[in-house]
Amino acid sequence: MAERAERRMTERQRQVYEFIEGYIAEHGIAPSYEEIRKAFRFGSYNSVQKHLKALVKKGLLKTPWGSRKRALELAAPPAVVMTLPLLGRVAAGRPIEAIPNPESVEVPEMLLRGDDNFALRVVGDSMVEEGIRDGDIVIVKRQRDARNGQTVVALIGDDATIKQFHRRGSRVELRPANPRMDPIVVEEGDLQIQGIVIGLIRKFR
Repeated sequence: MAERAERRMTERQRQVYEFIEGYIAEHGIAPSYEEIRKAFRFGSYNSVQKHLKALVKKGLLKTPWGSRKRALELAAPPAVVMTLPLLGRVAAGRPIEAIPNPESVEVPEMLLRGDDNFALRVVGDSMVEEGIRDGDIVIVKRQRDARNGQTVVALIGDDATIKQFHRRGSRVELRPANPRMDPIVVEEGDLQIQGIVIGLIRKFR
């Protein structure tokens, strides 16, 4: 368990890794240390190096640590997978009943946070502008609260839905990522957060 925990990224490490990954995909070269520093408003290059060295240690980046400014390379992460319960389906349109079932799904361990994670299959297209599509499997970290802007799985009565969470005084707005759909507004006491979405798996046909 200690070795597995060592490979898991912190939230900031995940953000730095995804920034580098996206930059390489867009520009064909790695970002410079200065571009990383500016993107995350780090106060010094030491902060950049701290996160990069952690990603190298976890087997996610390669770098010679020499004078070349754009020498970062993505490394294939260790092929470690975990089996999560696929607890049912969750609506990305209107709330529908979450249906428990005995299925499970294998998930790359780097997508997980902590030990209390589960998976749900998405139904509907209200979260398409967040890249969550009908048929996708979302990975959820189980927790009972959320910050504004996080994508959550929430229960309203016996129905489950996936939306962006926004607290508005005593009410909560569950906001879709689709301009054709309206938000759901409920009293905070009428809603139970089941967890926050931390990853996604898509099977291409």
